[in-house]
Amino acid sequence: MIEIKNESVYIKLNNQEFDLPFLWLRDNCQCDDCRIAETQEKQFLLHTVPVDISPETVEQLGEDIVIDWPDKHKSKIPLCKIRNCGVSRYPDHSFWPKSFKPNYFDWEDFLNKKDLALEALEQFISYGVIILNNAPKKSNSLELLSKRLGPIHETLFERIHNVSVTGHVYNVAHTSKGLPPHNDFASYKSQPSVQALHMLENECDGGKSMIVDGYKVLSDLKNDHPEFFKILTTFSVPFREFDEENETFANEPIIRLNSSNEIIGLRYSNQLMQMIDPSKKNLDTFYKAYHELCKRVNDKKYKSTFRLEAGNILLVSAHRVLHGREEFKPSGKRH
Repeated sequence: MIEIKNESVYIKLNNQEFDLPFLWLRDNCQCDDCRIAETQEKQFLLHTVPVDISPETVEQLGEDIVIDWPDKHKSKIPLCKIRNCGVSRYPDHSFWPKSFKPNYFDWEDFLNKKDLALEALEQFISYGVIILNNAPKKSNSLELLSKRLGPIHETLFERIHNVSVTGHVYNVAHTSKGLPPHNDFASYKSQPSVQALHMLENECDGGKSMIVDGYKVLSDLKNDHPEFFKILTTFSVPFREFDEENETFANEPIIRLNSSNEIIGLRYSNQLMQMIDPSKKNLDTFYKAYHELCKRVNDKKYKSTFRLEAGNILLVSAHRVLHGREEFKPSGKRH
């Protein structure tokens, strides 16, 4: 069924209904004059037609919608493209089941077998975490992951950051103390989206790794305390990390939403959070919300705990999954 309305075309395709503005139809013409055939890039410029453009005829021919325009241009749009516009390009995010542990995938297979890599990346997007095993136990070999994950986002401190109790200490990670759940780079205005934690050596007692599903924490917080959730999406918080030569600083809300008000980011680091201006409006409400968030982040019901052995790589979606570790005894090498 096709109906030309005042400013749009109504189309019913089986159980799907679409109300397509005239400008949308003209902008999405798939002909070779409007698209570059080899790349499918659009070359039609919308401003070259009147804003009040209206089709003369619209009809279905086979599996296409064909539109005749007053300037004699004929547009053709496959029905499958209209149907698939709302289909996500990514797997859906899934909350972790009870007693969740990340799935393991072989390093060599992940790098060299496309089917295995696709399966691993689908799980990574769904749950925000996987573990690679049998990885090289050689410093800086982590760079080889760029084959699958894309360009490396360098930090100010080291291209590949090495953490051990025998190296230079500039934050708590370089000690044997426990690290509460956090995500790194909270002090970066643009945080890397994927983080790889590569265990080269682990001969120490203790020091189990922990991860937290930040999206589940925030989803529950939103359901239980919507007023707390809201202020955490709007109240900017300062984060800072530095050493003798470098400084990074960001002043951003803890929760980031997209235009559909869906959660797409959690910026959380007790270590890097700085003193907030005490004259800032709604500071008392923020702190009540932050207190509740801290309590939930550290609640064992949201945590998964396990030991990373040498040759394991913990791969986390850095905008979703918080990571940390238990205290360990520096009785051997840990790198």
